Amino acid sequence: MSDLRAQFDQAALDAKNLPKRPDNNELLKLYALYKQATVGDVSGSRPGILDMTNRLKYDAWAKLKGTTLEQAQNDYIALVEQLKAATD
Repeated sequence: MSDLRAQFDQAALDAKNLPKRPDNNELLKLYALYKQATVGDVSGSRPGILDMTNRLKYDAWAKLKGTTLEQAQNDYIALVEQLKAATD
């Protein structure tokens, strides 16, 4: 397992145990970066207007289209570290 992947996996665990719940925008960023880092570019059709939560998630993920898995992992790690530091 690469060092970056190990750091990413640790950040994913840390994100679940943040002392303070991130706000909705931060949660969307975490979701989108995680999906981009683990799955790659968004696929499937955009959820309808009545499914607002999944539509927002889809849109956040779609904004990252073309971002490499490595860059998404680095960005995810940085965001988790930022959120951890904000609660200290």
